[in-house]
Amino acid sequence: MKPWLLLAVAMLAFAPCLALAAEPHLAEPVPGMPQLAFGHPEQGRFLIASIVWLFIIFGILYYVMATYALPGVAQVLETRRARIEGDLEQAQAAKQRADAALAEHEAATGRARAEAQAAVTTATQHAQAAAAEKAEALNARLGAQIEAAEQRIAASRDSAMAALRGVATDTAAALVAKLTGGADHAAIDQAVGAELAARGRA
Repeated sequence: MKPWLLLAVAMLAFAPCLALAAEPHLAEPVPGMPQLAFGHPEQGRFLIASIVWLFIIFGILYYVMATYALPGVAQVLETRRARIEGDLEQAQAAKQRADAALAEHEAATGRARAEAQAAVTTATQHAQAAAAEKAEALNARLGAQIEAAEQRIAASRDSAMAALRGVATDTAAALVAKLTGGADHAAIDQAVGAELAARGRA
């Protein structure tokens, strides 16, 4: 504490003593607190002592607060502020890491989706190509079978037509022989051939 402030405090402390040492005046006491009897010649002297002690106690309290209490409170506040700032920095760093992980996850998901789509497309194309090849092979086999069947049908038809001409010739010869008593097989065969030719079955 500064010297001039100590001197002022000391003078104020001794002032009530000097006031109390003065010659007393007889007067009626004021009921209540004597410190508030400002105009009373006896009790009014305590007002100066109260003010002096008020300043002394206030100065001591201010010194104690400024020296011991307030620095501790300031240190606690500074520590709390530093801890809060550290927590905020850690939270910000964690948020940035989470955002980076989320972006990486989304990119990996997009790549996996694209790869899966490409695989599905490739598999579909292969399946379509295999199906087309099987269809072509089946069509070729069916075509060969149809052609063979047509050839067999044509052969059967030719054989049937040949047999039909013989049957028709024999039948006509038998009828002519029965009706006329004789038959010319060569003429009958020629007539049957001409008839079948006219009908497109020769």
